[in-house]
Amino acid sequence: MAEIHGTYREEFSAVRDVLAASLARGDDLGASVAVFIDGKPVVDVWGGYADAARSRPWERDTITNVYSFTKTMTGLCALILIDRGLLDLDAPVARYWPEFAQNGKAGVTVRHVLQHTSGLPAWTEEITPQDLCDLQKSTDLLARQAPWWTPGTVLAYHCFTTGHMVNMLTQRVTGLTLGQFLAREVCTPLGPDADFHIGTGPECDDRVSLLTPGTPVPALNEAAPTEGVSPVGIRITRYPYITPDITHNTWWRRAEVGGGNGHGNARAGALIQSVMACGGEVNGVRLLSEDGCRRVLDKPFAGMDVAMSLAFTWGNGYCLNNDLATGMFGPAVQGHRLAYWGGNGGSFVLADLDTRMSVAYVPNLWKSGVDNRAFAVIQAAYASLGA
Repeated sequence: MAEIHGTYREEFSAVRDVLAASLARGDDLGASVAVFIDGKPVVDVWGGYADAARSRPWERDTITNVYSFTKTMTGLCALILIDRGLLDLDAPVARYWPEFAQNGKAGVTVRHVLQHTSGLPAWTEEITPQDLCDLQKSTDLLARQAPWWTPGTVLAYHCFTTGHMVNMLTQRVTGLTLGQFLAREVCTPLGPDADFHIGTGPECDDRVSLLTPGTPVPALNEAAPTEGVSPVGIRITRYPYITPDITHNTWWRRAEVGGGNGHGNARAGALIQSVMACGGEVNGVRLLSEDGCRRVLDKPFAGMDVAMSLAFTWGNGYCLNNDLATGMFGPAVQGHRLAYWGGNGGSFVLADLDTRMSVAYVPNLWKSGVDNRAFAVIQAAYASLGA
């Protein structure tokens, strides 16, 4: 078994053991795992190495790019804005961002954006990774383009566009960018362990663990062998194509890509998503009303995602429980109110509104295709909770 650092309650030792075994097998290079209940850590462990050369250990404050795990932070920020009355789920996006109404988008609502049904899953014009990080340019393109489908009718995963749209909504109603709002209104009130960043400053560079491919990176138009990605799915998820080597660039870290360039660790993810798990209040800090938390479940959209070729149920800002989730997380979650999502390469975070538990897994070994590492962590957490 690999050496594991951190703390855990004995009844949750199985979670620690999952990480130790994964590191020992070489399924992980370096990673962190956290389980919080009632806003308190019952597991906060890490191990392995922060670099491919295995010269730097993964430390307590190591952070890494978590790709679309970031969307749970973006979703939380949107729910806070809705709870404060600054946004309305069923209001047109153009109420807050008038330029967005161009080319048939006057009927696109905030709910459509958060449920991945806006008809804007990607850019019509081809853009580069640098264009994606130029928020002015890429957001202006979204404002001008027409929806690919009638808004509210097709579930198509918004790989990056949802983050850009929520960023603009946040700016229009608060004057803050999404990254600034997350830092000021979420992370700072929760304290230093809420160490998550959408737009990572130079003060964090020395503790960033760069992603290392653990499987071959598929070519631009090639689905991974274990993925049944459709041509439209390739278009949505690969244009622009943010491969692990792209995330090594300083310009990538500095940008505020709410759909996928967040940096953090499992402790930060589980602590922040405890807000969802615990009815909006964590350790005496209330960020959401109880009704505001439950709004994630309001009028979800269920269907086959044309980008992923999988059946999802999307709530407002988060994916929700369904048969697919039960298959991933195990029968212990049957019937539970879950809010979750994961990132390309392996990171994952889940909030359970019934058990008041949040679970997060953050690795630096990026893997393409089906990846069960996070599911093993979540299953061990539920087994420990049940015991």
